[in-house]
Amino acid sequence: MSDLENLENLKNLELVHAILGKWERGNFRWVDWADPRIEYVIADDPASQVEWGVAAMARKWREFLTAWDDYRVEADEYRELDEERVLVALTAQGRGKASGLDIGATGARRRSATLFHLRAGKVTRLVPYFDRARALADVGLATDGDAGEPRG
Repeated sequence: MSDLENLENLKNLELVHAILGKWERGNFRWVDWADPRIEYVIADDPASQVEWGVAAMARKWREFLTAWDDYRVEADEYRELDEERVLVALTAQGRGKASGLDIGATGARRRSATLFHLRAGKVTRLVPYFDRARALADVGLATDGDAGEPRG
């Protein structure tokens, strides 16, 4: 199966793992996993508007990625919330092109999350969060203080 051609046969968690496998290597170009009418919105960005469709989602990602050198994310935890939602806790890495800020450096680690809504082997809604604690709160998971770590 080349580049996961048979996506509809993957379980939701397997599909999200496959997507994150690409993102962890800095590959954000692969979008076969996205429903053509995907809904995309950054939950905790006041300037973000709901975007519809793969082209709109790709445009928003390109705009974001142009500010960074070697941007990638590392999946810290996967949580299957129900039959159609998977939440992934992430740590971002990269260096700001203008600022030179290394967000992977000690003390500057960016702890975020992304909520995937899936149906029939496709992601129908993608909701990134800059603030992991807000993502956990939005899906009803308690957090332990300001660290944004789920209590288990």
